[in-house]
Amino acid sequence: MEPIPVAILGATGAVGQRFVQLLDHHPWFKVTTLCASDRSVGKTYVEGCRWLLDSPMPEWARDMILQPTVLEAVNEPIVFSALPAEVAQDLEPALAEKGCVVCSNASAHRMDEDIPLLLPEVNAEHVELIHQQRQRRGWRGAIVTNPNCTSTGMTIVLKALDQVFGVKRAIAVSLQALSGAGYPGVASLDIVDNVIPFIRGEEEKVSLEPRKMLGTLKNGHIEYHPLTISAQTNRVAVLDGHMVCLNVECETRPSPEEAIQVLEAFALPDWLANLPSSPRPPIMVRRENDRPQPRLDRMIGRGMSTIVGRVRADEVLDLKMVVLSHNTIRGAAGASIYNAELIVQKGLLP
Repeated sequence: MEPIPVAILGATGAVGQRFVQLLDHHPWFKVTTLCASDRSVGKTYVEGCRWLLDSPMPEWARDMILQPTVLEAVNEPIVFSALPAEVAQDLEPALAEKGCVVCSNASAHRMDEDIPLLLPEVNAEHVELIHQQRQRRGWRGAIVTNPNCTSTGMTIVLKALDQVFGVKRAIAVSLQALSGAGYPGVASLDIVDNVIPFIRGEEEKVSLEPRKMLGTLKNGHIEYHPLTISAQTNRVAVLDGHMVCLNVECETRPSPEEAIQVLEAFALPDWLANLPSSPRPPIMVRRENDRPQPRLDRMIGRGMSTIVGRVRADEVLDLKMVVLSHNTIRGAAGASIYNAELIVQKGLLP
């Protein structure tokens, strides 16, 4: 098919750069607009962006002129948003009303009743909320969100376990990479030789977002999963890759080996597995005593897979394990692109 024009909002930031990197030579999408903050508008991308990634800036992006982050600058059918929540709050609905499908990494609208919070391998059916959203709000376009980068990997694991054993309660302790704070992010004097045991707003997101994603779509609204999650979030001196030490209580108590077999067998239907950004595999279990590790495992499945290790019996609940996912790929830009592919596959563009 002809490439679909797309725009990137917040294109010079850490997540915006991931969008540029991941959309390079994408088989379905072509970036035609890059938007940035006022200080960069009118510059070329190479002039206005301090490139942070370990692969070269794509040639097609270097000379693109950065546009203002305003409604009039965007006319593409698909818009990828890496905006701060306070900017996304008003601009994303305006773009949806204009007719754009906004695939957002921002938190502003994740918990809105009629806006999907999507992980395709978990809740692809929630994309149907777009119909209710358009009907209620009178939009031609739509907003679809992906979850907080810490919620992502653990929710995929909880989905696999819930399908077979039922999940009741979970304790999640995160070790979150520096890139999750954006650029310039955390000051070096705060994080070197240190762990920061507080990230504003994260514990609330990790406690609530999985319940929406694991919920059931009924009569045009989502019934949240009754799962209870206790979360503690920490910033650590790792560049990329969020880890979660996850303890889970199930309706039916599995042995560690039974849980491993279920996680390894977690598969996607062919129509979903064949999307360009689909994780291959969705979940990988590492059986070594000291894995997963961010530096060694975060790029498995091109950064889209969820890596699980140290699956053991838990003395308090039923199971304990370590979950790793790449926070700026599977937990941010890659997730939004995957959601956009799902929307195209379902024929939900205006």
